[in-house]
Amino acid sequence: MTVKLTPYINLEGRTKEAIQFYEQTIGAEILFITTYGDMPNMPNTFTDELKGLVAHAKLRVGESELMFSDAPWSSPIETGKRVTICITTNEVEKSKRIFEALMQDGHVNMPFREESFSPGFGDVTDKFGVTFQVYTEM
Repeated sequence: MTVKLTPYINLEGRTKEAIQFYEQTIGAEILFITTYGDMPNMPNTFTDELKGLVAHAKLRVGESELMFSDAPWSSPIETGKRVTICITTNEVEKSKRIFEALMQDGHVNMPFREESFSPGFGDVTDKFGVTFQVYTEM
């Protein structure tokens, strides 16, 4: 079993621009990128512009990784949510235990469940106001 912490950056429709900037300035390498349009079961109300936004991206910078996504609907990012921490494991049950522990006296932003990009994912703000995305690698 592995557990890894990764900074997760949420932007308002500028993730592709940010990725290109980090590729040029700090030598970031794209490991994975998917748009909202690439994801199954997206609402048909999504415009082509919204479908082109980044739902999830992972970059390698040296020995480290960064993750990114665009806030759909170009909504303003709440204070404390621009940069979050992604906790990654390779076991759904371990991810679920971490999520449930962090939600004690905290706030669930997105319930822990299977997603198209992960067999177990959830978003929670703990009792100290720190937001964590708990992600299970496939």
